[in-house]
Amino acid sequence: MLTRRSILAAIGAAALSSKALAAPTPIPAAASLPLWPGLPPGGGGPSGPTSVNAWGALTDIAMPSITVYTPARPNGDAVLVAAGGGYKRIEEGQEALPAVSWLNDRNITAFVLRYRLPGEGWTNGPFAPLQDAQRAIRLIRANAKSFRINPKRLGLLGFSAGGHLFGLAATWSAFASYPAVDKTDALSAHPDFAALIYPVITLEPPYDHTSTRRIFVGDHPSPEMSARWSVQTHVGSDCPPMFLVQAENDPVSNPANTLIMQAACEQAGVPVELHRLASGGHGFAMGKKGTPSAEWPDFFATWLDKTLRS
Repeated sequence: MLTRRSILAAIGAAALSSKALAAPTPIPAAASLPLWPGLPPGGGGPSGPTSVNAWGALTDIAMPSITVYTPARPNGDAVLVAAGGGYKRIEEGQEALPAVSWLNDRNITAFVLRYRLPGEGWTNGPFAPLQDAQRAIRLIRANAKSFRINPKRLGLLGFSAGGHLFGLAATWSAFASYPAVDKTDALSAHPDFAALIYPVITLEPPYDHTSTRRIFVGDHPSPEMSARWSVQTHVGSDCPPMFLVQAENDPVSNPANTLIMQAACEQAGVPVELHRLASGGHGFAMGKKGTPSAEWPDFFATWLDKTLRS
């Protein structure tokens, strides 16, 4: 079990773990904690420090981790954030850190997930990021007292490929993606809600022209493989409430993705709220001023309060 002292002691080590340029978004002091007590399940992958480009995008994720950002007056709510990047990189600077600022401004404790990228040589391939997501949820719950959060008010916020990953984590939470490594893995990986922002949902034709599909199932996948790694095929009545956002002119993730997810949730009786934006394209993160994408965070705030307080 972690203590606040051990969390704060990790700050210095976290600062040395990346070949980092300055983050583009101001954020509070934070501590980065490795997900696994040793090597991640299956092994493989890159070695050495994480690479960070001028826009805060990460590659070479040798040690998956969570970074905790605690507001001045935490209200007990917690959100785990996953940026996108087509599973080729993690757009932490452009997507995750603005989300952290927004969440902290509302007294919500934020956690940023640095997950393994399947194309970086991990033995477990597409299972690797799912393993990281499940482990992160459990690790947060295991240390809820130290983080000053309510383990029953822990949700997910994923963008683009991060939306695909958190869609899988939310709908496939009972799936044992890795063998237990310690007592933390006895805890539930089921999130209490999930918000998927311009997510990739399906890897099936005709909506399979994405980097996510190529990395997860290759250039010529079988129908079975495409279905297995599509989020909507795992939606069941036990899934948490879902919040979906997508622009109607998204050129990366076909706008049909969120409609497919909405339909799957409605069929399974899962509470779902979809906001279709008139414009905004892809990668608008927490919104761009003067565009329809600037509206969605307010919708999310209202939905989140209703979902957690009802």
